[in-house]
Amino acid sequence: MVKRFVIAAIIVAVFLGGVGYFNLVFKPKMIAEFIGKMAPPQVTVTAEKAVTERWTDRVHSIGTLLAIEGVDVASQLAGQVTDYFFDSGDDVQKGAKLVKLDTLVEEADLANNKATLQHANLDYDRQSKLVSEGAVSQATLDATIAKRDSAQAAVAKMEAIIAEKTITAPFAGRLGLRRVERGQYVTAGQALVWLQSLDPIWVDFPVPEGDMGKFKEGSPIEITVDAFRGEVFKGEVEAFDARLSSDSRTLMVRGRIPNPNRKLLPGMFANAAVLAGEPKDVVTVPRTALTYTLYGDSVWVVKQGAPEPTPPAPASSEGVTSAIAADAPPAEPKLTVERRFVRVGATQGDRIAILEGVSAGEEVVTSGQLKLQLGAVIKIDNSQALKPPAALPKQ
Repeated sequence: MVKRFVIAAIIVAVFLGGVGYFNLVFKPKMIAEFIGKMAPPQVTVTAEKAVTERWTDRVHSIGTLLAIEGVDVASQLAGQVTDYFFDSGDDVQKGAKLVKLDTLVEEADLANNKATLQHANLDYDRQSKLVSEGAVSQATLDATIAKRDSAQAAVAKMEAIIAEKTITAPFAGRLGLRRVERGQYVTAGQALVWLQSLDPIWVDFPVPEGDMGKFKEGSPIEITVDAFRGEVFKGEVEAFDARLSSDSRTLMVRGRIPNPNRKLLPGMFANAAVLAGEPKDVVTVPRTALTYTLYGDSVWVVKQGAPEPTPPAPASSEGVTSAIAADAPPAEPKLTVERRFVRVGATQGDRIAILEGVSAGEEVVTSGQLKLQLGAVIKIDNSQALKPPAALPKQ
């Protein structure tokens, strides 16, 4: 009986020991291994430190280039084209001859009028002598003077008509495409060629009502155009419109841009930026670091965690173990990320100002944000850094 009791006690003890081992040793180890396998893998990203730069505030807008002087050159009179003196795209000076119309009839009328004027002058000389001798009355001399003056006016009129049939450039500039041929009959007011003054050139652009007080006449302007990417053209504010648009509540501003190489052409689309105020220090990051959501703009900031634990050295003699531990490289700190909402400012080139949320020297993720989550372990590899996207128009 005692023997059976001892055996039963042993069996119960073994069972309880097994349950205790399972709950206290095996089960926690199994759970730890499972959690370790479920941990998110290390994410490879690119990162860059926020830096302090000295920027000048800019008022950005979208504008259009306009010629300070630009006209359709046309004739005031109708007639047949006898010759032209230019080619499409020529640069001409003020007064340069462009087109000549037929003047044969007008030249004949001019010769007739000149003959009439010559006869009127001779008659005037004769009547003047007779009046001085008392042979004719003063009224007769007055009628002769009137005829002479009328003949002079007829000659001047015909000379003006002939001059008008030689069309000249009203100002210096560049001609457009020729729209006239020899022998063509043109009517009064018909456009013959487009003439544009290209240096300097105007740029007109709207600014919001809230930005009106940030700059004034003479403030510097920088513009860029799609035709010459990477090139900045500088000028200054010339004038403001007298009223705001009632639809958009914007004020039209006009700037003057020197254009000595005549690269800028009227009608071009331009990105304009007015430099407003004095330079100041701002914290900037690459534009690719920003993540835009409905909840606000944010960046992922790199954080250093505790170093990964060093794996235990293999069993060996004490001297060998000490030597291995001495030669082993120090453990690298574990890098994690945290999402931080920020308030952004102006953009210049590939960088954007951070007004709140990030300090200079903090490292921010610049690519790979879609793979991140709070507390994710990351690895920084800047060998494949992304290029910033092109800036989009804001107006």
